[in-house]
Amino acid sequence: MSDPAANQIYRLPPRLFDARCSACWFTLGIVLLAIASFWSLDLQWRSFFSTDAAASMGRFIGEFFPPDVSRPFIGRVIAAAGETLAMSALGTLLAAGAGLALAWPAARVHEADRAPARGPTRLLLNALRSVPELVWATLLLISAGLGPFAGTLALALHTSGVLGRLFAEAFENAPPGPGVALRAQGIGNLRVLLYATLPQVLPQLMSYTLYRWENNIRAAAVLGVVGAGGLGQLLAFHMGLFHMNKTCTILLAMLVLVALVDALSYAARRWMTR
Repeated sequence: MSDPAANQIYRLPPRLFDARCSACWFTLGIVLLAIASFWSLDLQWRSFFSTDAAASMGRFIGEFFPPDVSRPFIGRVIAAAGETLAMSALGTLLAAGAGLALAWPAARVHEADRAPARGPTRLLLNALRSVPELVWATLLLISAGLGPFAGTLALALHTSGVLGRLFAEAFENAPPGPGVALRAQGIGNLRVLLYATLPQVLPQLMSYTLYRWENNIRAAAVLGVVGAGGLGQLLAFHMGLFHMNKTCTILLAMLVLVALVDALSYAARRWMTR
């Protein structure tokens, strides 16, 4: 009796720069695109690396020091940092719930699933994430007014589009075995989601959510520039008045806040993957 594995034909990968090597052609196209980008942009490298530019940058950076560490100002910075943290956390939480609700109709979870809402839902997700947070905040300031409420909603809308797409991809790539077994017993789609698909992809969904929370910390700091509260609003105010020592303190607070959230997110992901 012949061994099926012995009769299997193994094909060697194509040689580099072979006409059949699609990855080679794709890489070559990326390289040509990068070269064309350098050629089409008016990059002033000589001016950028000149001694005058270096001296100007040195004088500008020198104005940031020493940072303002007076007690009243540090108190304002801490309050603004807490506001930025709250904006990012609440915006990410709202986005995770909306993304999960939109991901299920945007996914085709098994071959027999016609998924009639897949196209429209994915179009909605594309629309949500194609508009930057800064534009969402500018639009929402008209209705919600100045302050962190508009910034929180802007983060939630943009991040819903991002997480919804990532969650939908996770649903479609989940191992189909448990879901097939439940459907063979006549179980409906909702219970298949709750008892088969969701438990398999939950660590991945949490990882995506935590990563987006890290990004939203940075985005929340930028949103304050248009009046959406937090450290960004404080930064725009003092930078506009050329209070460079206060600006340095705010930038250091942003750095500490981002590093803290990165560390917490990394620890949470390590704990979930144990």
